[in-house]
Amino acid sequence: MPQQSTESYWRYSPPAVVLHWLIALFIFTLFVLGWYMMTIEHRPGGADWWFNLHRSLGLTVAGFVVLRILWRVSHRPAELSANMPAWEKILARAAHWMLYALMIVMPLTGYLSSSFNRSGAAFFGYQLPFWSAPDRDLSRLFFSIHASLVWLFVGVIALHALAGLKHWLIDKDKVLQRMWF
Repeated sequence: MPQQSTESYWRYSPPAVVLHWLIALFIFTLFVLGWYMMTIEHRPGGADWWFNLHRSLGLTVAGFVVLRILWRVSHRPAELSANMPAWEKILARAAHWMLYALMIVMPLTGYLSSSFNRSGAAFFGYQLPFWSAPDRDLSRLFFSIHASLVWLFVGVIALHALAGLKHWLIDKDKVLQRMWF
């Protein structure tokens, strides 16, 4: 029986890698789209289409995140290298937990903000069920949470990306390659 190489065992599985980069691409798109939406939100006419696209892509990301979490729970990656300092391992675990939490909370607060709005939430044109009567105050509350958390999300993602680049360019320890194609 052929032995599995240490490097292939140490890497994330192909489905995990694909989900990681697909979610990253969607989240980047949602950030750009959200930023653009804030510049046109009070323009008559055209803003609704962009808001509906943002909501639909956000719900799509939520679905991919559920798949990613299910995959992660059933396919645990190998531990980080024993050569990595303990503080880096702690920071990496904290950042990953924060990323997962934000990947759950961001679409949830966006959805709740929309669902308490008069127009409700739609997924690529299909109206989703209303869970209660419209409530402007609750809609604004969830939108405020959503809009505030985006900056925390950007910060944690930047830290995550910079850590990957540090491992690739400075440490040269193949930590980044764990999640590369």
